[in-house]
Amino acid sequence: MDGTPAVETAAASQPAIRLEKVSKTYPGGTTAVAQLDLEIPEGELVCLIGPSGCGKTTTMKMINRLVEPSSGRIFLGGDDVTTVNPVQLRRRIGYVIQQVGLFDHETILDNVSTVPKLLGWDRKRSRARANELLELVGLDPDTFGRRYPAQLSGGQRQRVGVARALAADPPVLLMDEPFSAIDPIARGRLQAEFLRIQGEVHKTIVFVTHDVEEAVRLGDRIAVFRQGGHLEQYDTPAQVLGAPASDFVADFVGSDRGLRRLAVTEIVEEDLEHPPVVAVDDTVGDARQAMGGAQWAVVLDSAGGLHGWVKDSMLTGGRTVTDVARRFDATVSTRSSLKDAFAEMLQHDAGWVAVLDRDRYVGVLTPWSLHVALRRSIDSGLGVDHEAPVASY
Repeated sequence: MDGTPAVETAAASQPAIRLEKVSKTYPGGTTAVAQLDLEIPEGELVCLIGPSGCGKTTTMKMINRLVEPSSGRIFLGGDDVTTVNPVQLRRRIGYVIQQVGLFDHETILDNVSTVPKLLGWDRKRSRARANELLELVGLDPDTFGRRYPAQLSGGQRQRVGVARALAADPPVLLMDEPFSAIDPIARGRLQAEFLRIQGEVHKTIVFVTHDVEEAVRLGDRIAVFRQGGHLEQYDTPAQVLGAPASDFVADFVGSDRGLRRLAVTEIVEEDLEHPPVVAVDDTVGDARQAMGGAQWAVVLDSAGGLHGWVKDSMLTGGRTVTDVARRFDATVSTRSSLKDAFAEMLQHDAGWVAVLDRDRYVGVLTPWSLHVALRRSIDSGLGVDHEAPVASY
């Protein structure tokens, strides 16, 4: 594939990072990166993915000049990084690597204070910043500050690495497979914690990973590289999964990309179904009438909150709805993804999932409406209209 795929850019007046026709060719003629054009908007996390040797780590290292480009220009803000002192440049860029690279002979507080000390900050200011950042990454400074790296778990050391990279409040953070050496459970927790941190600090982040799942979970955008350092696609996770730009991208993200897209597709109002609703203090007769022949209904309290559900076969005798209603075990919030809803269905072996806006009930998702929502998400990226679900209760 020739050229750089188009991507809809953010509304920012100037990207935080811009690469113009950047190439890296090593002695002997091996090309690691070829004529790369890439713009990274301020405050976004961009994941670079692709097979081994495709140039993703080389691209990241050229941004802070750990690797010098053979040609092209790289801009950080408005500054051409190829014209500035590389040591001073690196002090403006946070850097987190797979093996963390902490100083074993220094305490955690001293490790986090490394860059502020290099910048000439006094001890009091450096320590205050280190304490602040340890709290940010979920490590109590009173508990962990005076420990040494060998006394921490792998996940804790990675948190310290993130704190150290943020110490001087750099505008840009480079992360080279930072969580790949962590066990899957700790890795998932680290990813969730990192998303929380990014939600607070809003850094511009270049994140190298070989894991499509990780890129989909973390990235605002994904850049997919193939061998020879060619950029195949640069777009949102939903678009990369739903509309691969080439056969290479489709093969790389996998045949189960439709399932992966569930994780990046938010629940929206048009996805929801609206079965009949009855009140918790309705009589059985009133509930039957309100259901109008439907097989089941949602039960709400007087404030519109979710109380449970009821089947028509339960509505017998002269009792009220509250006597026979069942609890809704499967629930998600309006801020959840379709993947979250699907997981709730499987966990509770449920035929429907109630969707809540805080405490207020807003509708349900069923297996059918989940399918239609995913189909609509994919088709919307391709400019295809899709009909809303038609369900019966």
